[in-house]
Amino acid sequence: MEIRQLEALVGIAEHGTFSSAAEALGTVQSNISNRIARLESELGSELIDRASGALTESGTVVVERARRILGEVSAIAADVSELTADIRGRVSLGMIGTAGRWIVPLLLKAQREAFPHISLRITEGTNSVIEPQLVSGVLDIAVLAWPVGAPELSSVDLYSEDLVLIAEKTHPLAEYPSVTFADLEPYEILLPFPGTPIRREIDEASHAQGIELRPLIELDGLRTIASMTFDGHGPSILPSTMLSSHLRENFRAVPIDKIAQRRVCLVRRRFGFPAAPVRAIHSLLTTVVREANKVPQGVVIPETPDSLP
Repeated sequence: MEIRQLEALVGIAEHGTFSSAAEALGTVQSNISNRIARLESELGSELIDRASGALTESGTVVVERARRILGEVSAIAADVSELTADIRGRVSLGMIGTAGRWIVPLLLKAQREAFPHISLRITEGTNSVIEPQLVSGVLDIAVLAWPVGAPELSSVDLYSEDLVLIAEKTHPLAEYPSVTFADLEPYEILLPFPGTPIRREIDEASHAQGIELRPLIELDGLRTIASMTFDGHGPSILPSTMLSSHLRENFRAVPIDKIAQRRVCLVRRRFGFPAAPVRAIHSLLTTVVREANKVPQGVVIPETPDSLP
């Protein structure tokens, strides 16, 4: 089994076709086909369905391990570069949208100054989208909402943020200095999708008070929920960071009584030793959050965020 064979298989998984994989790897399609054929012969199993171009069940299993193997190979050069104080490499970072809005600019500035030879690739999405990519090795680390479900992942707290009711200033609830879930019960509310981390926080708090909220719609995407509120479709329960300063003239973030803050964590795979660039960005993330001169309203930074060993 050769590294080039694994690269070819991962290339097809990521780019969809033999020809696209060849272009990404700087070779020709016939080379990709030959590498896959030899790999299938060695393993005694078809890895690519030639009719559809999709991975077979065996191919999916091999791709997951191949990504980890290729990551370790890449980490060898990165770790050697660390010894010369010139860390090089690429880091793929997952990020929930509410965190990305204020953390990414801080991270980018600090990364350019401290690690100019590290290339950052950032994927934005929900926990449900990012967690599988982190487990499979597509992403190296991620900033996610707590709790993180996959047992293959470990997390440390990065910061916490208030959950609030966001409503137009003309809405009756916007006149309250704070609201209870009993105050919300008569109204239809835009809510996160059931089972998502933020919805579990909302449901635990409301059910503890014997209240069943009335969802106008349920979505697995906080940006979409916020956009619908800002377009006049109704109030929503969201992290306070979703209300940007330029929107506060027309909208209000109303505190909600007896609801826990949303915890945001820095997450990595539990097993394996991260490459030098990944360790560098992990440490840099905790530093830029801890030392931020100005954080969004409602965000609370712990005094000593954990770091990656």
